Amino acid sequence: MTINTKLIRDFLTTLTSSDGVSVMDYVTSIDVNDSKIQVLFEGNSDQLKTLEEIRALCESALKKQYPDWQILCALVAERKNKKQQTFESLRGIKHIIAVASGKGGVGKSTTTVNLGFALTRLGYNVGILDADIYGPSLPTMMGLSDKPDVTADKKLLPAMAHGIACMSIGLLIPADTPMVWRGPMVQGALMQLLKDVAWGELDVLLIDMPPGTGDVQLSLAQQASLSGAVIISTPQDIALIDARKGLAMFDKVEVPILGIVENMSVFMCSNCGHESHIFSHGGAKETAAQLGVPFLGDIPLTLEIRQCADAGQVIQDESSMQAYKQAAESMLANIDRYAKGAPRIKL
Repeated sequence: MTINTKLIRDFLTTLTSSDGVSVMDYVTSIDVNDSKIQVLFEGNSDQLKTLEEIRALCESALKKQYPDWQILCALVAERKNKKQQTFESLRGIKHIIAVASGKGGVGKSTTTVNLGFALTRLGYNVGILDADIYGPSLPTMMGLSDKPDVTADKKLLPAMAHGIACMSIGLLIPADTPMVWRGPMVQGALMQLLKDVAWGELDVLLIDMPPGTGDVQLSLAQQASLSGAVIISTPQDIALIDARKGLAMFDKVEVPILGIVENMSVFMCSNCGHESHIFSHGGAKETAAQLGVPFLGDIPLTLEIRQCADAGQVIQDESSMQAYKQAAESMLANIDRYAKGAPRIKL
């Protein structure tokens, strides 16, 4: 039997303190590596007695369950009460979801746009914020070119395309103008795109996050009142390594992971229908199982998906659209699951 993070998490879920408190309420990280199991806890300073009881309980139970492994259970920090800022312009939005990846080139923006199309097909009011200041792609993928209008109170009106409210720095500057900005300027611009846009009433706002896990990503994760995050990855190992970093970043700022999408999972030949696993297959699903996070589904690599992204059009192939619909439905279902008290995902 393979001992991994999910197995340890499932085991700890069965443990409760003498007061009936689930130990998982205080677990901040679980690490399984080289015959070592490390579990870290955090809580408030007035809970030290409970925390120490829980720590000792876990340590004893894990040593009994895995006698050949080195067990470390420790208290690491006092939990801070984190209060996310809610901008006035976001109050009409039910759910804000970050779509992210640890690296570029995995089709994150294409997946974001098509998740938006799928959600509109399912009857939801959707918006998309292109948060990539250096390489905005939303105008091209949505067929937009006109600058947005401004309201009387100096709020930007999102551009509408295919029934989706859109905002991007690419709508405010010429397409061939490079953004030679340092970090603080980029963060300031993103906060303006988030809070100075009259988004109106939306069921879902998808944020197409810039690649990586730096200051910009952290600022958005901490200030956008996120309902959760979706990680996009291709199946090969080099992409999954960075996808894990993206997962860890959101876990650090206590944003629920709604799931992983495996993009470019299989190439479908438009002539003969032959399937080829160009970038391998199943890696994202396997990673999701290892980390105990939901898997939202496979997205194929097809000529039409690429052509429609370049042309700013909605894909017409029903099998491809169905893959995006299934991922979108699972994503929203996981939001509801967390709202009903499901345990937070811990990496």
